[in-house]
Amino acid sequence: MTETETIAYDVVVLGAGPVGENVADRTRAAGLTTAVVESELVGGECSYWACMPSKALLRPVIAQADARRLPGLRQAVQGPLDADAILAHRNYFTSDWKDDGQVGWLDGIGADLYRGHGRLTGPRTVAVGDTVLSARHAVVVCTGTRAVLPDLPGLAEVGPWTSREATSAQSVPGRLVVVGGGVVATEMATAWQALGSRVTLLVRGKGLLNRMEPFAGELVAEALAAAGADVRTGTSVKSVTRTDGTVVVITDTGDRIEADEILFATGRAPRTDDLGLDTVGLEPGSWLPVDDSLRVTGSEWLYAVGDVNQRALLTHQGKYQARIAGAAIAARASGTTGLDAGPWGAHAATADHAAVPQVVFTDPEAAAVGLSLAEAEQAGHRVRAVDVDLSSVAGAGLYGEGYKGRARMVVDLEEEILRGVTFVGPGVGELIHSATVAVVGQVPIARLWHAVPSYPTISEVWLRLLEAFRDN
Repeated sequence: MTETETIAYDVVVLGAGPVGENVADRTRAAGLTTAVVESELVGGECSYWACMPSKALLRPVIAQADARRLPGLRQAVQGPLDADAILAHRNYFTSDWKDDGQVGWLDGIGADLYRGHGRLTGPRTVAVGDTVLSARHAVVVCTGTRAVLPDLPGLAEVGPWTSREATSAQSVPGRLVVVGGGVVATEMATAWQALGSRVTLLVRGKGLLNRMEPFAGELVAEALAAAGADVRTGTSVKSVTRTDGTVVVITDTGDRIEADEILFATGRAPRTDDLGLDTVGLEPGSWLPVDDSLRVTGSEWLYAVGDVNQRALLTHQGKYQARIAGAAIAARASGTTGLDAGPWGAHAATADHAAVPQVVFTDPEAAAVGLSLAEAEQAGHRVRAVDVDLSSVAGAGLYGEGYKGRARMVVDLEEEILRGVTFVGPGVGELIHSATVAVVGQVPIARLWHAVPSYPTISEVWLRLLEAFRDN
């Protein structure tokens, strides 16, 4: 019989993705002993099955699309992409799904790694196999989310793709059905269509990217269709079967679609079903609500950081939360009684409420921060939306012929600050941080006139937006 070993730490972190790594980095920097528990690869979903591999697939797609907009370069890039080279480059960015480098980084900051499934066994205790880790100050859940598949009879036998298979596939399917209209669906439809798949995109709702301004989804859908994808909105999957390797999809409208693979990008669920939450009075499989210091509601020692708390399911936002949580844990461990927990304080994840930035790496790119017009109105703000055609900016014309895009800022008419900003168009992902600074900093419109954009850049859209607000 194996004897159980108990080891004490100041902090125990469940999950070694970017969020868990950042929590560990901050607690170690504060001098707290820290254990990190990981059942898969150190680096997590983002490094191996999400952000990094998806963007490695998409970067050549976007670069070719941009090149085709330029006279003198267009003819040189008319041939098909080298799919094998792109897939190999993607493999390089995932380190061929080996985590040696990230394990070395954890070791370098002085955190101890425990491989295996970590499970709470009671307050401040985590079991990993025959080892029990006890936490003097905090247990931090950073286990993220998993893809949710719909309840369709026989779906498991079909072998559907989720985001993991879509970002790690080693060959290009001849025909691919993508189910969903969000970020994963649109990005993967963009990538695989360009790599040679015949893509059919099935969207249950009326349009794509329904968490952004409506024009974002409209422009992305238009571009996908122009690239050759079959985009069908208002369409649900009724049944899916696979016969002799061919996937057969029947829609609710009675259409029959044949494909080689089918990707479901239809939602995420928290990875909390087997964490032992019941041993501390919480519901297994549930999202973990937290306060702005990322401490689980009703607990003095349990934290939930990143996607698992459902505040903002984005890697960069989870890392932001991790920095806040690490600082809060360190402050409480030192005996600090009054945290800087007010809005925008050192121990408050305020941006989750007011200034979450996101870039969708489609062609065109869609980027947004803060509240959409509808969200701002629903929140009770008296606002006005100001729109500008991005093609009216000199920098857009230089970026490429036929540039098509749109910008919107949502202005709070009482405080004369920005509540939200959205850009859609080629290359706009690099514009969104300026908008994030303006929203987070609550920069007055009057002061923004003095932030002079360089000519001729696409950033000059800021001047056009201010002029439109002034003149209308």
